[in-house]
Amino acid sequence: MEKILLRTVEDTERFGEEFAATLAAGDVLALTGELGAGKTAFARGLARGLGYAGRVTSPTFAIVGEYLGGRLDMFHFDLYRLGGEDELYDIGWEDYLARGGVCAVEWAQRAPGAFGEDAIRLDFRVLGDGTREVTVTRRKE
Repeated sequence: MEKILLRTVEDTERFGEEFAATLAAGDVLALTGELGAGKTAFARGLARGLGYAGRVTSPTFAIVGEYLGGRLDMFHFDLYRLGGEDELYDIGWEDYLARGGVCAVEWAQRAPGAFGEDAIRLDFRVLGDGTREVTVTRRKE
């Protein structure tokens, strides 16, 4: 387990960009944390780090955004509006996993059983001074 402190949105995006270098095809990132904790900023940096040059936004209403054409494709999920795991499977979760990209899932706590023990877990917290603390738990730690 590793704890990272991030002071600005730019720091959070940079962390995502650097984190992308550690990822391989098929990796699943389960992102948890309250609203405004930095999950989407991290995902923006992650997409950039994977080689995607376009605009990255939160897929709150679309549920999933696809960022294709980089070193690895990225599928960015936002489960905030989902009622649970069944709805995630209904939108084709297993199909996305089979495509071999990176799945970055915001609000992963809404479908906890969908992520295996190999998922990389990133928990985002806002501290009293506005700093973001990210706890990273990698596979089988």
